[in-house]
Amino acid sequence: MTVPARMGLSIALALSVLLVACGGNDASSGGDSASGEASGQIEVWGMEIEGEAIEKLAADFMKENPDIEVDVNVIGWDVAHDKLLTSVAGDETPDVSMMGTTWMGEFANQGALAEVPDSIDETAFFDPAWETVLFEDTAQGAPFHIDTRVLYYRTDVAKKAGFEGPPETWEDMQTMAKAMQEKGGAKYGIYLMPNNWQEFLPELWQAGGAPMEGDQFTLDSPEAVEALEFHQWFFDEGLVPPTPAEGYDPTQPFVDGDVPMFFSGPWHVAIIEDTGGKSVEGKWDVAPMPRNESGTSFVGGSDLVVYNQSDNQPAAWAFVEYLTSPEVQAKFHAMTGDLPAAVDAWDQGNLAQDEHLQVFRDQMGEAEAPPVIPTWEQVAAEAIAPGIEQATIGDASAEEAAASMQQKATSIGID
Repeated sequence: MTVPARMGLSIALALSVLLVACGGNDASSGGDSASGEASGQIEVWGMEIEGEAIEKLAADFMKENPDIEVDVNVIGWDVAHDKLLTSVAGDETPDVSMMGTTWMGEFANQGALAEVPDSIDETAFFDPAWETVLFEDTAQGAPFHIDTRVLYYRTDVAKKAGFEGPPETWEDMQTMAKAMQEKGGAKYGIYLMPNNWQEFLPELWQAGGAPMEGDQFTLDSPEAVEALEFHQWFFDEGLVPPTPAEGYDPTQPFVDGDVPMFFSGPWHVAIIEDTGGKSVEGKWDVAPMPRNESGTSFVGGSDLVVYNQSDNQPAAWAFVEYLTSPEVQAKFHAMTGDLPAAVDAWDQGNLAQDEHLQVFRDQMGEAEAPPVIPTWEQVAAEAIAPGIEQATIGDASAEEAAASMQQKATSIGID
């Protein structure tokens, strides 16, 4: 993630922000194995609910590894980025920390992150998740939890509007959004943000484009224009609620039936169930991304990294291996609701049985991560988001907005 727009498992956590984001010869592992007699003390930084879960899992780890002491420090996502930067600059990093996937390029570019040892097996993880740890083709961490996006929709409103299932294509989604508003009794057709790059990137990929090719931005490509025109259409047609205040949560309008479709991550499953209860039971579902050239979604989440400044890397990597094992990943999901990056964890417990969660697993077969470059967060905030806004609630054409995004991104650069 940055942990781009990350919400928790209850309404109390619904507005917590997902802030959910060198060297070596091989993309799959480049360092020496971390195996051997690991011992001593390590310091670990984890964020919020995930950090609290890591603290509990560390107790189990220490029972199995009595020669290793793990000290977990739980910090907020809102301060984590700057706190980690300060620790790198001051040569006072923890041994291990969580890291938002969109931060990876920035920290790897500083030479702060240790190369992944051979004992971390890239094939154990979803491919898009593994892409988030690669910097200049070298793995600089291990995927921890994943956050992909799917479509949430009201099945009852859809049926009233004449649809028996979710939209499968872009055209279907346009038709369905209009019908839900005109025939289904909904006030609007869909909820979209006017400036959310995490909504725009899937549309760009679905159109057959990409934010970059090689080391060049491609935000003014014909595919980028097509994606902006698609996003813009819903605003032009009056199918989207008026521009919301920062931190707007579509849950209640969805439960009320006013907004019958929106895109979000796995946390919203529990939030809808908590908010709507029996009133929406059997009246909503999740579905894969609608397709154009593809049905690609966004993937974020967090990774686990070991710092080059750590003086106990064997113990640090041993703990990372423990946290990314399938059994522990399944436990971590039960504690937090976060989705495991380890594929085999999905064959256990609730993950294997929940039909809603299985849609997220399926979507991971067609998902992409943002470019792992040091400046991605700046590019997203200062180039892409304003460009989307110019097209949706401003007076710019899609071509003009795309040109603006490209110009600003190019001026920012990649490092």
